[in-house]
Amino acid sequence: MILCDDNAMLLETLSEVVQAQPDLEVVGIARDSERALELAYRHQPDLVILDVRFPGGGHSVAKGIARCSPASRIVAFSAYDDKGSMEQMRNAGVSEYVLKGASNRELLAALRRVAEPR
Repeated sequence: MILCDDNAMLLETLSEVVQAQPDLEVVGIARDSERALELAYRHQPDLVILDVRFPGGGHSVAKGIARCSPASRIVAFSAYDDKGSMEQMRNAGVSEYVLKGASNRELLAALRRVAEPR
């Protein structure tokens, strides 16, 4: 899994939560779009957690990840629950939209749902 957010503290917390799970692994962390695309291309991760307001535009980065790592499933992670943001991310190929206020249990459940074989 790749974690993409420009907030260093949030990335550290997310990484700790995910790494504590025996069935989930973080292979890369990105704080900007260039690094996110580089990691997606190199690792071809099953999952990507992507901040909706990510530098470079969350929806643009989601589309870029879909091009360079087509099998990756993207979970949008956002403080915003407005329909416009949600629709924009869904149109960019995001599988699930999770609010940053969600509990760790809710986030992990969303990750596992998205990771299930299609």
